[in-house]
Amino acid sequence: MANIIEQLKQSITGKGLRIVFPESNDERIVRAAVQLAEEGLVQPILIQTGQPIPGGQDLSGCTILDPRKFDKFDEMTDAFVARRKGKATKEEAKQLLLDENYFGTMLVYMGLADGLVSGACHSTGETVLPALQIIKTKPGISRTFGYFLMVRNEEKYIFADCAINPNPTAEQLAEFAIESAKAATMFGIEPKVAMLSFSTNGSAETEETAKVQKATQLAQAADSGFVIDGEMQFDAAFVPSVGTKKYPGSPVAGRANTFVFPDLNSGNIGYKIAQRLGNFEAMGPILAGLNQPVNDLSRGCDSEDVYNTAIITAAQTLVK
Repeated sequence: MANIIEQLKQSITGKGLRIVFPESNDERIVRAAVQLAEEGLVQPILIQTGQPIPGGQDLSGCTILDPRKFDKFDEMTDAFVARRKGKATKEEAKQLLLDENYFGTMLVYMGLADGLVSGACHSTGETVLPALQIIKTKPGISRTFGYFLMVRNEEKYIFADCAINPNPTAEQLAEFAIESAKAATMFGIEPKVAMLSFSTNGSAETEETAKVQKATQLAQAADSGFVIDGEMQFDAAFVPSVGTKKYPGSPVAGRANTFVFPDLNSGNIGYKIAQRLGNFEAMGPILAGLNQPVNDLSRGCDSEDVYNTAIITAAQTLVK
């Protein structure tokens, strides 16, 4: 994982990318933000809430913003009301924007920051919901999803969706395939995307396999420039000899490095099997499909996790 982070650091150094950390009351967050600032990787923005920022750190490289004293708070309130299109009054907006996650997300939406990292003290819902309400998904993308970067020595793979959507439609799976391919390129992977199933190239005919077949057709028809094929079983996607036998002529079979699972059950189980039995390091979930990057930390994270996630978030801003 260290090599990948080093590569991403090179891509973001000197870009002046601003990453918001709403949880400035957490020592892990502050330690990571200070390190990022000292190394010139990002410009950290710490949100000052009612609780004090832990002491003992040189915060001179960080911007500290207090929603209660923010000089553009009225402008932010109006922008939030407009964005929510009648779902929040101005008074409701003012109250919501005192919440650090909503305030931080609005900084990203208004172009005052480039990305956000939260979740050390908040649930996934508290981190992701403001992003879905405010930043929203890219044009042509109906749902955000969560992928994992799986790393073992020199091996690197993308697994998606392993975090958010229990039973995505064929249309959504097609979106995940293209966005996962974009994610792969960010990590130096030349994507070959396998649409996974318990069937390979029509070997079984069920509602489930038909969904993956349709998703493959939609992804290919999008003319994204990425190599995407399916439906196929994991062994056909991954093992060259099996791929040749089960799916001759496929540009992906036996060579896949980006795997789109048909549902959340299989995706979540799959990445944990690779992590626990295969000794892969799992980085994520990394959110994809949003107009601007927001990422959710585990509440059990350490400062290194925060540091790495912020670097990935900054790198995501460079991927269109």
